[in-house]
Amino acid sequence: MNAEITSPAWPLPTRKKNELRLRQLRVQSKTQIGRFWRIVLSGEDLQGFASHSFDDHIKLFFPDPENGGLRLPEVSEQGVVWPEGKRPPSRDYTPLAWDAAANTLTIDFFIHPGGLASDWAEKAQINDPLVIGGPRGSFCIPLDYAFQLYLCDETGLPALNRRLKELQAAQSDAEIHLLIMADEAQSKAYLPALAQVHYHFLPADVNTARAALAQLPLPQQGYFLWLTGEGDRVKALIDYLTEQRQVNDSYLRGVAYWHSK
Repeated sequence: MNAEITSPAWPLPTRKKNELRLRQLRVQSKTQIGRFWRIVLSGEDLQGFASHSFDDHIKLFFPDPENGGLRLPEVSEQGVVWPEGKRPPSRDYTPLAWDAAANTLTIDFFIHPGGLASDWAEKAQINDPLVIGGPRGSFCIPLDYAFQLYLCDETGLPALNRRLKELQAAQSDAEIHLLIMADEAQSKAYLPALAQVHYHFLPADVNTARAALAQLPLPQQGYFLWLTGEGDRVKALIDYLTEQRQVNDSYLRGVAYWHSK
């Protein structure tokens, strides 16, 4: 059944602005969780930190791999001013959890050799410094949609982990479908368990993902769909959902977490 919503009968996502500043932090602990390094950062600079949505991203700034130097942008009332020349090495990551009282922030790094952030996490030692910025803003998706679908690869699992914990805490009775392009056993071990979750494990292939979506009947209203992963793949699936399934894009979120080279 094709989905079509003609009026906003269900609450729409909202946007929140956050204070934009750089924060100087240090590694407090490091633990391997399956195929992730879980790193807890701490520091007084976390005072005032806010993250209102499970798919928020913060920017992590790393030393230059060639010379070890750390170049940072400046943050002013006019916005971010980048240094001249080559931009400082940085990557966007999900803030998995933070503790305002303890001034700690937890980030999970997917382990894949040759990645700038993954290599840093592999070598990170207690008390190593790390500078973060953001999140600049939050796209807040209500918890109470009756039908929720989440599609991601390994890079989206931390955001999905955080979302499922939010749904669990809210005692949600939503029908939840997870379309995951990652190892089944490792993904299930990493994600919180909810009774009403339907798992669909797929290869990292857009045609297979499109076919899996085609098999899922979508309700006429009360749904939200969230897709992340490789940019071209996400765009193709968004196009399919809006053009062939008539999904209302007000209830659809697609974010490219990475781009194939």
